[in-house]
Amino acid sequence: MFYEIRTYRLRPGTVQAYLHLVEDEGIAIQKSYLGALVGYFYTEIGSLNEIIHIWAYESLDERERRRAALAADPGWQAFMPKIQELIDTMESRIARAAPFSPLAP
Repeated sequence: MFYEIRTYRLRPGTVQAYLHLVEDEGIAIQKSYLGALVGYFYTEIGSLNEIIHIWAYESLDERERRRAALAADPGWQAFMPKIQELIDTMESRIARAAPFSPLAP
């Protein structure tokens, strides 16, 4: 299993607006394409104004296929500008669970 860990640094003061947009419009579209949402988080201590979401994929090919389908969706294309204006930086990492992790197969 591969885990994509996406971290967005938001403009200060925009975390709640971002979360409301995702909850009201974005997450349903994402889940319909990306599938297995492991978790969706925001920071309260440490680096502030960060959003972290983690998605699980059976393979990197599956990830690529699912993300391409999401990007092609007209609803997603209409939604993206709403959150992009709140985001300063974006990072995506791919990780695998250690054999002893609760998430290991």
